Amino acid sequence: MMSTQAPTSADACLSIVHSLMCHRQGGESESFAKRAIESLVKKLKEKRDELDGLITAITTNGAHPSKCVTIQRTLDGRLQVAGRKGFPHVIYARIWRWPDLHKNELKHAKFCQFAFDLKQDSVCVNPYHYERVVAPGIDLSGLTLQHAGPPGRLVKDEYGGEIHMDRRQSGDGNDTVQHQPAETYSRIMGADCSTSNCLKTSSEFLVCIAGSTTTWVGDSTATYAPNLTAAPYWNATQMSPDVQSLPPLTTQPAPEFWCTITYFELDQQVGETFKVPYSCSTETVDGYTDPSSIDRFCLGQLSNVHRTEASERARLHIGKGVHLNYRGEGDVWIRCVSDHSVFVQSYYLDREAGRAPGDAVHKIYPSAFIKVFDIRQCHRQMQEQAATAQAAAAAQAAAVAGNIPGSAAVGGIAPAVGLSAAAGIGVDDLRRLCILRLSFVKGWGPDYPRKSIKETPCWIEVQLHRPLQLLDEVLQSMPLNDPRPRGFFLG
Repeated sequence: MMSTQAPTSADACLSIVHSLMCHRQGGESESFAKRAIESLVKKLKEKRDELDGLITAITTNGAHPSKCVTIQRTLDGRLQVAGRKGFPHVIYARIWRWPDLHKNELKHAKFCQFAFDLKQDSVCVNPYHYERVVAPGIDLSGLTLQHAGPPGRLVKDEYGGEIHMDRRQSGDGNDTVQHQPAETYSRIMGADCSTSNCLKTSSEFLVCIAGSTTTWVGDSTATYAPNLTAAPYWNATQMSPDVQSLPPLTTQPAPEFWCTITYFELDQQVGETFKVPYSCSTETVDGYTDPSSIDRFCLGQLSNVHRTEASERARLHIGKGVHLNYRGEGDVWIRCVSDHSVFVQSYYLDREAGRAPGDAVHKIYPSAFIKVFDIRQCHRQMQEQAATAQAAAAAQAAAVAGNIPGSAAVGGIAPAVGLSAAAGIGVDDLRRLCILRLSFVKGWGPDYPRKSIKETPCWIEVQLHRPLQLLDEVLQSMPLNDPRPRGFFLG
């Protein structure tokens, strides 16, 4: 896989600006951020050690110590960029660290020699020389500008903000199911999940287990809201204590990799397929340009000679991306650590939201941590669908021979349209049960101008290998002499 090294002060300004733009967090518009970064890079060209320090700080997310990055203080202390004035340390902290930062929330680190508050002739704008401070008792970790409204229909179609809309009356019911962080949801709905163990059951219910919350609201909109004060990752078995006592679904040894990730821009695959071994239970997929490693797939380094402007813009907003978390025998959770929502196609979430498989798109807000795949549910579903399809194929064969079955002969399937549809289930349909698809920044479906995920600027497909192994077992267990549905074959 191709790797891209971070630039140095010896590189051209344009190359440095492009690299630093890839780490932008979305707090300012693309055009403003580009102008601000260009201005800073030009000012630092004569101070190469400081420019190298800035590059190191930004491209490593502050992982390595870096020097002060200074510019001349103006008379009023503010910096003018693209016709706007603002405090320089705040501008660059918004661009690279905290997109919703307010000017009075920054406190300089003790080692910073040219902090803005020291009122020296030079001002340090290294965002990793400042810390964010907020009023006691207020947790802003789950807040971004896009969380200002109620959990109704929120359509984020462009980068700048969200449009509040009424729920669309879609004939096919394919609309966006939203998943917001607990902090946002509790403020909006007045839900109190401060206790570690509570359980309410009704048509509208809230479950709080071990510091986590999962909420369903209404009939067609589901909001899963993990508590942001909980541990960074939960053990999935905490949500279902009986899972530990269940026997494994198969005695076969696990495949070498638990998943493979393929990156797409529109309908074109970009780069090689990325394989994740079992030794890495948490995989990060982000938009940065660092070389990919065993536990991190960096999309920013991938080149595409046919890349569109829409994909180029969307890639700049992937930021920290998502964490894919593997649990138990094959359950998968997703945490959105980007500053922009991600959109997921998940049969598990469809079922939890009371929707037909493949009927909805799930919008996962920043900071939310969501279970998106349950291997036992998937196994049951593939067994049922394979058996139903096989029975339907047998019934169709009998119908051709003149023996038309009743609906009860194929598990309640009507002998006309329903029978034909059931017999049409093939291997590809079952394989979809073992695949997750996720788009960054841009959604699709009736609420958006894009009708398919293949029309989104940048997205990934995650193939889960343990479920695919189970699917192979299901197909192998089918009697060889029985009529087989379309597309069923054994290799």
